[in-house]
Amino acid sequence: MKVVHSNTQPVMLSEEKKRSWLSGLLYSRKVAPYVFVAPFIISFLVFFAYPLVQTFVMSFQEVLPGETTFVGLENYRKLNNQTFYTALLNTVQYTFWTLVVLIPIPLVLAVLLNSRMTRFKNIFKSALFIPVLTSTIIAGIVFRLIFGDMSSAFMNSFLIKLGLKPELWLSSEGTGMFVMVLLASWRWLGVNMLYFLAGLQNISNDLYEAADIDGASTFQKFFHITLPSLKPVTVYVLTISIVGGFRMFEESYVFWQNYSPGDIGLTLVGYIYQQGLAYNNMGLGAAIGIVLLMIILIVSVISLKLSGSFKEEH
Repeated sequence: MKVVHSNTQPVMLSEEKKRSWLSGLLYSRKVAPYVFVAPFIISFLVFFAYPLVQTFVMSFQEVLPGETTFVGLENYRKLNNQTFYTALLNTVQYTFWTLVVLIPIPLVLAVLLNSRMTRFKNIFKSALFIPVLTSTIIAGIVFRLIFGDMSSAFMNSFLIKLGLKPELWLSSEGTGMFVMVLLASWRWLGVNMLYFLAGLQNISNDLYEAADIDGASTFQKFFHITLPSLKPVTVYVLTISIVGGFRMFEESYVFWQNYSPGDIGLTLVGYIYQQGLAYNNMGLGAAIGIVLLMIILIVSVISLKLSGSFKEEH
């Protein structure tokens, strides 16, 4: 009788060795951390680093359908025009006014909602947070109806009842900026309020009790305990508000689409859209994007420096 030797057992042993080696590699203390952070690293490289590098390269090119030509700094030289400076000025003004509204008002609202004397806190929180869930397009359409230029629009009707003249809200520089800032404030007020509210709930009550024993007033406790304790949250809210202000596009686009009277709604991101997509000048649009990125970086670093977030280690 012949004995047949099977090769199945060695194959199974080799597969088991591979599985054990793979499981040991995944559970290794040296390799496991890299496995867990790999999705973030891959996403960062694919969706941020690669587009950033491509945009930087494109800013030195003239991109036409089926043709790409290297033009050096020509796209950056083209930015020395009145339209670019108008877009920059509008963006700076919009960012400034949103900071004026979206830093102190949410802070005061958070302090009021954090007070023990305030009733129906959850109702107020929900009412102030719901606007951020609303689409900018839908909210913008509603605001266009409210602040229409006709005398029958809601705000103009209200002004006429008060004995005032109706306004061309979306046709003049001052009122147009006011409507954009009002829309942004309505949408993001609740979010910033929740940031401050979370910071307030992390402040120890022992500090306030000690201040009460020393006879401190409400304003003294606010300026000497609340504000210093909320500094990290304030710096964070300030930074994201600056970035959000400089990257604003929807609030302007929903009111005026591509063109606004006297370019009152033109922002840097709107200028990128206008040049890159409307005029099919991708190289110039990329150059505007790189300049915008540098402006946001410089302004953010300056704000962090002035707030004391960057400290020299001795």
